Amino acid sequence: MAIAVTNDILRDLAAFEAEDGCALSIYLDLDPSSTPTPAEAQTKLNALLAEAEKTAEGRAGRRDWRLAVGDDLERISRWWESELDRDGARGLAIFASSADDFFRTVLLSEGVGDSAYVAGELYLRPLAGQLGTGDGALVVAVSRERGTVYRLTGGRLVEVADETDVVPGRHDQGGWSQSRYQRHIEKLVSDHLKNVGDEVAKRVRGGNKLVIVGVAPEEVRSEFEQKLSGEARAALIGWTSAEAHAGRVELLEAVRPLLAEARARHEEETIERFEEERGRGSRAAAGRKHTLAAASDARVEVLLVEPNVERPAWRCPRCGRASADGGKCPLDDTKLAERPDAADLAIHQTLLHGGTVVQVGQGRLGDADGIGALLRF
Repeated sequence: MAIAVTNDILRDLAAFEAEDGCALSIYLDLDPSSTPTPAEAQTKLNALLAEAEKTAEGRAGRRDWRLAVGDDLERISRWWESELDRDGARGLAIFASSADDFFRTVLLSEGVGDSAYVAGELYLRPLAGQLGTGDGALVVAVSRERGTVYRLTGGRLVEVADETDVVPGRHDQGGWSQSRYQRHIEKLVSDHLKNVGDEVAKRVRGGNKLVIVGVAPEEVRSEFEQKLSGEARAALIGWTSAEAHAGRVELLEAVRPLLAEARARHEEETIERFEEERGRGSRAAAGRKHTLAAASDARVEVLLVEPNVERPAWRCPRCGRASADGGKCPLDDTKLAERPDAADLAIHQTLLHGGTVVQVGQGRLGDADGIGALLRF
């Protein structure tokens, strides 16, 4: 099953570094529009593996790289043949380093293109582009009886709690007086909404930065919000409606516009803050040189990157420091190794020092050449 890409997942991958300087990162697009059949997926994978093998062979004097990549290619092929379950995934990332006994696969809810990289660290730029797509959000379908909590995972809704209750009808009072019976019904509804609210609160407790979307008739929304914890109310981005017995597919279609709006708002707020700080000459960095230096110094709070803007950069093999220029590391005088993508180096440094990453739209950073940052200091 596809998973939600989070900063924590990226941070874990960014922490890996191959001891022999040889790690393999493979990205494969599985979207049916571009890869409709298993045979076509196999063909594309074979081409990517051949590309990785050619890269390893091209490293002069690195016989150990060629052998290590050969082992990685065999392991990937075995996994592909015996363990892969696409299960609706639209993208695939494979990370391998046989010398370090490291192998990890990530099925993705969106396509990531086709690419292969061989380096000392994992290539994470394509994964970073999937941050903020709504995966991980909670969707709460609630009414006077219904109370189902879903988590958006891999582009699908997965049920995590069901507090649905059967509440007696308003006119089934039997021998009760109408007013007494009505108070009884409203108490049952209130308890039901509280139970659902408690289930939601469990999942946002402790500062988990979740987004919540509510699906409910208008007449219960206000009362339900009152049952939520303060953290849950702060995470609630909006309400929408659906048929009373809407299933997961219908609910997902109903909440997609709200999730898209939330992502757009977050991007806009981040860019506005970046422009404000940059205009004041304060806590912002723009362009490769300043952003890479700030990321290496653990100063980046939020890294902003545009898609499809790749510029070369350099990295110190000893301490990992990133630089927009070649030459030697200013800290330990080690010769810097060239890398094809400055943004990927900035992503690594930002994540390793506890920062977060936001991908913004093409051209949104103006003259910053596709990369910038909000700084801690």
